[in-house]
Amino acid sequence: MRTFAVTLRSYVLSLLGLLLSLPLQAAPALNVGGLYDYLVDDRSTLLKRLRNSGDSTAFVKVSVAELVYDSDGTVREVDQETLPMETRGLIASPARLIIPARGMQAVRLLYRGERVRERYFRLRFIPVMPEQNDGFAVSEAETQRYKESFKAGVNVLTGYGTLLFVTPSSTSYHTPVEHKSGRMVVSNNGNATVVLDHFRQCDRSGETCDAAIKHHLLPGRTREFAVADGRIYQFELHEGVERRDVVVGQ
Repeated sequence: MRTFAVTLRSYVLSLLGLLLSLPLQAAPALNVGGLYDYLVDDRSTLLKRLRNSGDSTAFVKVSVAELVYDSDGTVREVDQETLPMETRGLIASPARLIIPARGMQAVRLLYRGERVRERYFRLRFIPVMPEQNDGFAVSEAETQRYKESFKAGVNVLTGYGTLLFVTPSSTSYHTPVEHKSGRMVVSNNGNATVVLDHFRQCDRSGETCDAAIKHHLLPGRTREFAVADGRIYQFELHEGVERRDVVVGQ
């Protein structure tokens, strides 16, 4: 058994050494900024900046899908590229980005749909290998050189998804926070999403806290949290541009 363990350990170390010896070629590293963006009722365009902190050019495809909530609460995605241009709620321009190493490019989001109710869109920024006739307008020789630069090493092209909230034209906010029977109840009785930012649970002193997180509460939704004895909840409530601190459990 000892001989087997020593042999297995030697094999694992050899495999690890082989992986570490593989050349790591230059690769793009995409930064899309915030994962949540908000198009308030008096705006129809948003400029989103993408940065490439890597050592290689990034060829990025941008896709847009609307998140539609059905009556039973399930969510489905509607790919905007499958719709006629005149019926698309949100357009990303350009839909193909070439971002040089250590460089930055911007994509403009143009909302053209109705604003009777709040709407939600998922944006995907996907680094890809360029191909002929894929919208990047790169020559065959340039495409081949780019691909060759990846062949010798180990590379990961990581894509990112973000969410865009489009508020209705006339927003109203009403977010009661109630503390009763050991529970905190937050209700969104308005017509636009509210944000519970820097949401965390702390001890009575407020000095020892869990890691802060962010909650989005859609219109008509309610969230409940159990409040244990000796613990408090604190967060910053965002209602559009308005901000207020909330502390429950003191």
